[in-house]
Amino acid sequence: MATTVTLRRWQRDALIAFADRPLPDFMAVACPGAGKTTFALAAIRNELGGIPRPVIVCVPTAHLKQQWAEAAARFGLHLEPDWRPDHGLAADMHGAVVTYAQAASARHHLRQVAKGGIVVLDEVHHAASDHSWGDGVYHAFEEAGVRLLLSGTPFRTDDNPIPFVRYTMGDHGEAVSDFEYGYGEALEEGGVVRPVYFPRFDGHMEWMDANGALKEATFRDELDRSDWSARLRTALDIDGQWLPTVLERAVERLTRIRTSHENAGGLVIAIDHEHAREIAAKLAKLTGSMPEVVLSDDPKASDKIASFAASADEWIVAVRMISEGVDVPRLRVAVFATTTTTALFFRQAVGRIARWTPGLTTQPAYFFVPDDHRLRGHAATIAMQRRHSVEKRPTPAMEKDPAALDATPEEQMSLFTALSSTVLEEQAPTGLDGIDPDEAPIHSGAGDLVGHPFDLPPPPPLAGRASVESGVPDALADIRSRFVGKRELRDRNNDRVRSIAQILNWEHRAVNGELNRRSGIFRITEATTQQLEQRIKVADQWLEELTGR
Repeated sequence: MATTVTLRRWQRDALIAFADRPLPDFMAVACPGAGKTTFALAAIRNELGGIPRPVIVCVPTAHLKQQWAEAAARFGLHLEPDWRPDHGLAADMHGAVVTYAQAASARHHLRQVAKGGIVVLDEVHHAASDHSWGDGVYHAFEEAGVRLLLSGTPFRTDDNPIPFVRYTMGDHGEAVSDFEYGYGEALEEGGVVRPVYFPRFDGHMEWMDANGALKEATFRDELDRSDWSARLRTALDIDGQWLPTVLERAVERLTRIRTSHENAGGLVIAIDHEHAREIAAKLAKLTGSMPEVVLSDDPKASDKIASFAASADEWIVAVRMISEGVDVPRLRVAVFATTTTTALFFRQAVGRIARWTPGLTTQPAYFFVPDDHRLRGHAATIAMQRRHSVEKRPTPAMEKDPAALDATPEEQMSLFTALSSTVLEEQAPTGLDGIDPDEAPIHSGAGDLVGHPFDLPPPPPLAGRASVESGVPDALADIRSRFVGKRELRDRNNDRVRSIAQILNWEHRAVNGELNRRSGIFRITEATTQQLEQRIKVADQWLEELTGR
């Protein structure tokens, strides 16, 4: 029996285009916040047609694995985020979620798992982050039956061609998409993304360069390319005046927004771990509350992001962790305080505050940025799309800046020292178009989005008990993911193994082996939910025999 999912217009159109694709590979480019995950899961359900085939989702970072698994469960698709090549895949799971690093290292195992199946490559440009990753991803998924490639922004590659992506000029050029839904279209449609404004701040910076030479400049001054990074890094030094001043302005903006959007939040993207902690300390002084800090090597990063998303806390500081793929719709203000200046990273960062919140008619977002010419160019591109999509109104001509160049890798600055930085107030515009959104009404379309129903076939049957898993998100918002339940069952199994091992003075490996033999299980990581429950019963019976209870 087919079930119905409510899709956005672009998701429905992309789903139809995906179903009619002439090739195994299909790349969909949709702006951050548009709902690529929902489209992809609907596409998987539709492609499966109720017939079992392996499903593999490949993501950039580990914290996105659980996010995808939870979203898939709401579509009745059970994906294992804890998959490892030595574990196998349980019969009551449709597939797995892995990182690009895993795909590269476990390419031979995944090649067998994914053969003839459906593979989703989320934010596919990450497959070119390392040459070995690209080779590994290609080997792992070469024999998949279908490959759905997703990206939040158009991109190009100049070094490592990305597997399964077509380019306008051989292996070097713009990626060719099969379906594209941009920020301008999303704004025009309404109810998908917010209009984003870019308060930009010039400044006067002084620093000592790598050779010990004393230098000074504003963001408007012409400099050699070798000095761009040093100038920006000086502005972002927490001991100067530029960054603390910009943080104050951002805090003031968020405070005003929270008068009508009570749980609105703010994000600061920092350079590195030390910088993030320094910014957090400064925000604590400004707000009276220590913000959450999310670091890339923190094993609890995913939990911290989820906790912040569900809370009403004001600020979160992150190093790359929230650059893409993380859904925190209540973010309304951001500060770009990092030296990563590529267009791709900038657009993905903007996407963190561009997600629409249903129920609010007017919800502009604000991205506070240094007036660095590279960032100015990136912001100008997005602002132009915004201007063409919102209500026409007279505005001053936007300055043109052809120098929207990606940053070169930072040099080793052995003698570099940031000496001072000051915001130049008279050159701090409130928005690229010179209009303060507080004074000019913002029209972002028709309000909350009107959905489009689409019938999907039921998910393929799996081993294990039957459930109401043929539904879709509207009907299954509170259904717990199967992998979460299996984690709990494994924990309960482990508790019993420890108890038995203590009584018998056995090694845990020996107890596990005996329990698997008594339960008819080859390997606990491949056990279904029912098998794990049966194993607990067997362990309880064994404990009763040992304790005489």
